[in-house]
Amino acid sequence: MADTSADRLVGRIVKPHGVHGELVVDPRTDSPEVRFAVGSVLSASLRDGTARTMTVAAARPHSGRLLVTFDGVRGRDSAEELRGTLLLAAENALPPTDDPDEFYDHELEGLAVFTTDGTRIGVVREVLHGGGSDLLAVSREGRGEVLIPFVSEIVPEVDVRAARVVIDPPQGLLEEE
Repeated sequence: MADTSADRLVGRIVKPHGVHGELVVDPRTDSPEVRFAVGSVLSASLRDGTARTMTVAAARPHSGRLLVTFDGVRGRDSAEELRGTLLLAAENALPPTDDPDEFYDHELEGLAVFTTDGTRIGVVREVLHGGGSDLLAVSREGRGEVLIPFVSEIVPEVDVRAARVVIDPPQGLLEEE
């Protein structure tokens, strides 16, 4: 299997769509128009543990997801074999962000989290993307996990170079059950 240590998840193939090899893709990127542009080459990690390279032949939005056609995927049977495949892009191929308040998930994961008074809360384990705002899943050393809404009112400071996130939690957010 290919080394994907420097690759970042940009999507997951959900299921085939139609009979011509088109696939429903759940994008896991803030830039689907860039990641799934015609000619983009992605690494694919299949459910059986194998890996392959896939080139985007066409992509279009569909009900909050994408319908994507890849070179060499013809027909529903060929598409069905790709169900559940993770689509990865090389980290060094990601475009730089122009907005100082915009971050890639991998830049946030692993950062230490502190309150504004300097109390260490834990470490960002994962960035969760949902219907509302994004959430930082923060592992609290030996005390489970807390979900922090990733909004400027609660997360006033992110310093990737210093490997830290500062939060100003509203009352009750960090209370243990």
